[in-house]
Amino acid sequence: MLQPPATDSNSTAAPALPPMGPGLVLRVLSKRARPAPTKAPGPLLSAFTLSGIDAVHLARYAAALGFDASFATGAVPLTYWYLPVQRAHMATMLSDEFPYRLAGMVHVENELVAHAAAPPNGLHNAPIVLTTRIDILPPTSSGAVYCALATEGSANGVSIFTCTSKYLAVRGRRSGKARPAMPPTPQGSVIDSWTLAPSSGRAYARVSGDWNPIHLTRWSARLMGLPAPIIHGMHSVARTCAALEAAAARQVNAISVRFTAPVTLGSTAVLRTGSEPGRYALYCGEVLAAEGAFTLA
Repeated sequence: MLQPPATDSNSTAAPALPPMGPGLVLRVLSKRARPAPTKAPGPLLSAFTLSGIDAVHLARYAAALGFDASFATGAVPLTYWYLPVQRAHMATMLSDEFPYRLAGMVHVENELVAHAAAPPNGLHNAPIVLTTRIDILPPTSSGAVYCALATEGSANGVSIFTCTSKYLAVRGRRSGKARPAMPPTPQGSVIDSWTLAPSSGRAYARVSGDWNPIHLTRWSARLMGLPAPIIHGMHSVARTCAALEAAAARQVNAISVRFTAPVTLGSTAVLRTGSEPGRYALYCGEVLAAEGAFTLA
């Protein structure tokens, strides 16, 4: 697993974390690619400071994604940490050193791991330092290029969480080989299900700040080349995490995901047990949309 760069968590040198919203998304959509590097570039490093956790915003997120029970204990839902992490990722990839166009990059994998509970005096007024490392991986045999991102969040000198992500930056050549056959019907027992309203993408955008057009309306998704709007991948992970916690009556302290198919707005997502204990599978109709592993506190 990639490790974020080491940094002094008490340092005040790291600049403030840029806000996530339409302005940042517009910069992401308008960034152009640079000529492909002739050799693999070195890691891209960054550090940003989040002034603290907004208690009102945290409560909104928890309620919107179904974390009411765990939030009542004073815990920060694990997937909430992805919100500042995404801001750090976007700000880092907007630098001139990152050669790829951001619009069209595909989030294919993610893992969040909690390392420590909140400090004794809480996180609401404690600066949180986010250190990020981005590695551009060597091209695959098909020419596809992936980027691996690793971020650590720390407060008062204590590591709170790590987040690792993998993005497809350049699509490879099609091999002509048939894809492996998927299970003919969804496997595993049902844990939970939820139906996505046409407005679900906009609702999650309001709480996450991620206003990517592919998640908002039919016309904006078509403008970006999709036939219909799809829900944010991390919305699905958050709903999954909340459902797993509700089923176990314990908090999830690590969750990974591999995204395999989009979940369209207006469809129903069904969360099922995975192929073995500690795994899950999320279906949209008969199609496997995401799968991964989790551990409970």
